[in-house]
Amino acid sequence: MLPLFSGDAGKVLTAAERAEELGFDGVFAFDHFFPPGAPPDRPSLEAFTVLANVAARSERLAIGTLVARAVLRPAGLLAKLACSLDGIAGPGRVILGVGTGDPIDEPEHRTYGFPSLGVRERRAHLEETVRALKALFAGEAWPGGAWVPPLRGPLAPPPPTPGGPPVWLGGQADAVVRIAARVADGWNGWGMHVPVFRRKAALLREEAAASGREAEATWAGIALVGEDGGEAARLLERRRERGMLESEIWAGSADSLVGFLDRLADAGATWAVLVPAGPSDRVELLARAVLPRLRSRG
Repeated sequence: MLPLFSGDAGKVLTAAERAEELGFDGVFAFDHFFPPGAPPDRPSLEAFTVLANVAARSERLAIGTLVARAVLRPAGLLAKLACSLDGIAGPGRVILGVGTGDPIDEPEHRTYGFPSLGVRERRAHLEETVRALKALFAGEAWPGGAWVPPLRGPLAPPPPTPGGPPVWLGGQADAVVRIAARVADGWNGWGMHVPVFRRKAALLREEAAASGREAEATWAGIALVGEDGGEAARLLERRRERGMLESEIWAGSADSLVGFLDRLADAGATWAVLVPAGPSDRVELLARAVLPRLRSRG
């Protein structure tokens, strides 16, 4: 994950360049106007603006949103943004993660005047948004529904990736997994323990197969990685002393992380997107102590 909450565009672009140099597969951006749980005067850069710059400055990295909130942008605008990003990056590099948002996002909605919907309404809106995106990506019109009005298009120029960028849905509820199986290309489970992720990945496969489709399961979360278990424990205690009591953080040594990622892969994950917590050299630690061992496994 790129450090958009730094508010420093140079730092974000340097992080993306460094990720490509070190051999990571991709970089992703949160979609927040200020950090969740923080006051509105805390900085955050806008996701699509940043990713357009990253796309222009990189050659190999996958770039994506994790996740763009469907209610923040009309479906036609979201399609145009994703299509333009696809054109800047070139075929096969963009991943459009989309989600409903969570209750913790409410302060952003109040501050910036974004609409707020109930849980059922958000999910219905999300599914229609993805169906509309897929229609426009394919060069077709969206006839309109209960939440997304008719969209004639076309997207011009069209996305260079055939059918447009793949769409992942982010969400922990089984209902969102089922929506992903019906209409999306993938699903992302945030911060899940492996047994829970395994069950939801199996649900995704089963529901997608029932619709004659395929969808990939992906994982994302905060990772606090130490050179060894002792350093990891000290870093975790330091976060607790600072009042950072995240319930969905993974913490352990680099060796332990390799094992965790192996278990995720065995559970069906095709991607693991990490938010590197702790000292500023954690990305380098991952590149040195984790990536080579993953590569050796193929």
